[in-house]
Amino acid sequence: MFVKGIFKGYGMFLNLRDNQTNCMNLLKKAYLLLCFIAVSIISNSQQAAAVDSIQQALAEAKTVEEKIFWLDNISRTMMNVNPAEADKYGLQLIMMAEESRNRKLMIKAYQGNGIRCGFFRGQKEFANRAIGYFEKALAIAKQERLEEETGACQVLLSDICLSIPDKDKAFKYITEAFSRISTTNNDSLKVEANIGYGKVYEAGNEKIPALRHYFTALRIAEEINGTKENKRKKAELKRNSFLRLSSFYSRIKEYDKAIDNYTFAYQELDNMNDKRVPYQRCIDINAIGNLFAAKKSYDIAISYYERSIAMADSLSFSNLKVPGYISLLNQFLRMNEPKKALDYVNSPRGQALISFLNQFGMSAAVYQTYAAVYSQTNQFDSARIYFEKAIPLFEQRMTENNSVVVYMQAAEFYKKAGEIDKSLAFYTKSKDIGERNGLLEIVQEASKQMDTLYGRKGDYRTAAVFNATYYIYKDSVDKLNKENELDKIAADAEEERLERVKKEEEERKRRRNNIQYMAITIGIVVLFVALVVLGMFKVSAGLIKAIGFFVFLMLFEFVFLVFKKNIYSITKGEPWLDLLFMIGLAALLVPLHHWMEHKVLHYLTSHNRLTAAGHHIKKRFFKKTRNEGE
Repeated sequence: MFVKGIFKGYGMFLNLRDNQTNCMNLLKKAYLLLCFIAVSIISNSQQAAAVDSIQQALAEAKTVEEKIFWLDNISRTMMNVNPAEADKYGLQLIMMAEESRNRKLMIKAYQGNGIRCGFFRGQKEFANRAIGYFEKALAIAKQERLEEETGACQVLLSDICLSIPDKDKAFKYITEAFSRISTTNNDSLKVEANIGYGKVYEAGNEKIPALRHYFTALRIAEEINGTKENKRKKAELKRNSFLRLSSFYSRIKEYDKAIDNYTFAYQELDNMNDKRVPYQRCIDINAIGNLFAAKKSYDIAISYYERSIAMADSLSFSNLKVPGYISLLNQFLRMNEPKKALDYVNSPRGQALISFLNQFGMSAAVYQTYAAVYSQTNQFDSARIYFEKAIPLFEQRMTENNSVVVYMQAAEFYKKAGEIDKSLAFYTKSKDIGERNGLLEIVQEASKQMDTLYGRKGDYRTAAVFNATYYIYKDSVDKLNKENELDKIAADAEEERLERVKKEEEERKRRRNNIQYMAITIGIVVLFVALVVLGMFKVSAGLIKAIGFFVFLMLFEFVFLVFKKNIYSITKGEPWLDLLFMIGLAALLVPLHHWMEHKVLHYLTSHNRLTAAGHHIKKRFFKKTRNEGE
């Protein structure tokens, strides 16, 4: 996989980009932005516990390739510990790769820097930096005509463009990447390309093509065989595919299937044998809790959050508690209990969260959190102070899809405070962003509120315009919701179709294997008959022994093959059980093989004369020949 060593934890957090159908319910509760920030910060935080070991490995590295590998790892890791230090390591990575003049290493260096900046893609600065690094990597790959590296860069660029969002560019990059990667033998890239294509289709609300690409990615991952390294790679690729399927089902509100697929992804960690796995488990438990929360199983969700925090405690990694802290805060807001949310923010856990966000330059999110909570508790003076601090920072640093969150919250606040003009200004900004980025429910809600506010001002003509706009977008949203219901049916039908195709392929394979087994059996019988017939005639003993050796070898190897194919139900593929079974089978069959071979060949070669049966066959054969000659 072209993103080595990276666990992608962003798939299952609810956020504006991946779950816009739920956005208005969440916008009112300070929920979305914090989730997006959690995605940006936490996606690779499980690596931070290994900082010391990575630094040691870097110091011990001998070759340029090893140094590049460890510099890449530590620069990504430090993004979640100390971004300034991460930049220093990132610069060292690029300088070392450039000095090597090895183009593939140069591409990896720029990709690694782009990926680490992509952790904070919700901020304009980091999104632009990520794009810049990926474009440099792409330019080198194209110049050197490296097809796989070019495709990998285009997949990365497509993904980052979706977060801006720039769907046209994302589609352009993934289309070019897919055409390149499909001609290669790189299964990892094929999985990533199919997942990337699925994301682009999903962003364009074409859900069934997206689902097909996700299933294709999973099928390719499942078909990977071979070495121990391939087993780990297979687990990672299957995990990524399950995560995207979980995200897909969450978007169409099939939460049980979303939980199922995330659970499958979680189980793949058992096959990865990596020291980062315990930290990823902590992230996963919190993410599954978010899915239960979306399903409105709040008690179960809270138990998952607490479990995640406890796991972080057991790992002695305080930063890993942050996803759980965010989720618990969101849960109070989701349950419309702003007083509990405010108490939570002021509690030790809440202050740890605030400290963490400030440490990573997320003061805008801190102000936004306080503003939203104070607004919900009708503490208007405090809310106004924090909105006035948060909004300029959002406009300066955050992408539009993040800024719209605080705009909607500010608009709601100023409406409650009776400041109609300010409220209208923020609803207007929200509506414009929604129209540009296809956020239908944003436009619908903003138009509805503007209709009300202009009515209060006595401007009924303008109110009527927004009333009409509201109903236009309401119809669109209702249609989209109906499409979601149809998408559920279509998704089920697609799953059934793929399952049917899989069963048909398995049946064809079973029949093909049975035919081969039958052919092998017939071949062995024919060879044994031929061996017996040779024993009836005066032929070389050496020839009989040579043919006999081959016949008995084929027979007993066939017996081994049949047993080996049928012991999986007992051993479940466990190497030590397979070995134990094969040793036992060999202990039984090898002596039997030698005994039978010795007895049969001794008998067939012990008579240097024609047997009575041989005389009879010879007589009949020559009699038939003479009759045909006459």
